[in-house]
Amino acid sequence: MAKKRPQTKAKRPQLTDGQIPVVGAREPCPCGSGRRYKACHGRAAAQAVTELVHRPFEGLPGECDWVALRELVPAATVELTLKDGLPEGVPSVTLATVLPMAWPALRRDDGSVLLGLQNDTPSGDLSRDLADTLQRALTADPGTPVQARRAPADGSRLQDLLDPEGAFEPVVHDGFEFWVPDPENTSPDVAASLERANAAAIPTVKLTGVDSAYWCETPEKNHLRWVMPHAEERLLDALARLHAAGRSSLGEGTRLVGSFRAHGLTVPVWDLPSEVRADDVEKPAAEFAERLAAALATDAPLTADERRARGGLTNRQVTLS
Repeated sequence: MAKKRPQTKAKRPQLTDGQIPVVGAREPCPCGSGRRYKACHGRAAAQAVTELVHRPFEGLPGECDWVALRELVPAATVELTLKDGLPEGVPSVTLATVLPMAWPALRRDDGSVLLGLQNDTPSGDLSRDLADTLQRALTADPGTPVQARRAPADGSRLQDLLDPEGAFEPVVHDGFEFWVPDPENTSPDVAASLERANAAAIPTVKLTGVDSAYWCETPEKNHLRWVMPHAEERLLDALARLHAAGRSSLGEGTRLVGSFRAHGLTVPVWDLPSEVRADDVEKPAAEFAERLAAALATDAPLTADERRARGGLTNRQVTLS
C-alpha cells in the first residue's frame, strides 16, 4: 500500500483586533481560534454595546440640562463648542431635542450641523452614540441627514469632543420652527412632521433663578420638574426632611409628588395649580433651593416621620432611563 502523505495544517491567519471583520455571532471567528465570534473577538464589542452607562453626560458642562433636554423638554436647542474648534465649512454645531423625521443628525445646506438628542440609540452608552453621530455629521455632504448606526465600541464620547469649559445654555422654543430656516420651501414630509411635532409639544419654560428647573403646562395641572446633581440617597433624605416638616412645597396649592430617575440623576416633580405660571414659581424655587441646601448639609439620622416621608417619595419614583 502506498504511504499516506503526511497532513499539514494550514497556518491560521494572525489578525490584529483592528483587522477583525464583523461576522455573525455564531460563525467561526476570523482570527482562526476555532471559537465562535461571539465568544472570541466579538465578546468585547458585544459587552461595550450592551453595558449601560448610568451617567452618560457626567463631566459635561450642564449635565443636568442634558438630562432635561433628553427626557423632559419637547423643543430646545443649545449651541455646542467643540474641543478642537469647528472644522472648515461648518459654521456651527447645534444640539436639538428632536429633528424632523427623527433624524439622528442633519448637515444643513450652509454646512451647519444639527444633532438630535431624543433618539433611540443602539448601545448602552448614549454619549458614545451621540459622539459617533456628531463626527459623521461634521463630514456629511451639506443638505443631507445622518442615519443611525452602531457606534464602534472604542469610539469617541461626547466628553472627548466637546470643550469642557464651553457654556451649555439651552434655549427653549414654543415649537419646532428652528428645524426649517426657510419654511416656504420646505419639503412636504418635513412640513407634515413639523405640524405633528408642534401639535404634540407641551408648553415648557426654563426657570432663570435656579439651575435645570423646567415648568410645563398640561391640560389638568402644571408641573415643575427640577433635575438635580446631588447623590440620589442624600437628596432623597434631604427631600424627606423638608417634606416631613411641611417645607417641601413651592407655595399654596403646590405639592412635591415624587421624582424621576434619569441617566443617573434624580428629578423631583411638583404639581402646580393650572393658574400657576413659570414666573410665579421663580421666587418660591429660589427659596426652596436655600432650604434644600440646609437639609443636604444635615447628617442626623432620619426621624420616624422623615423615614415615612422618604418611603412615600421613594414609592412614587419613576425611572425614565
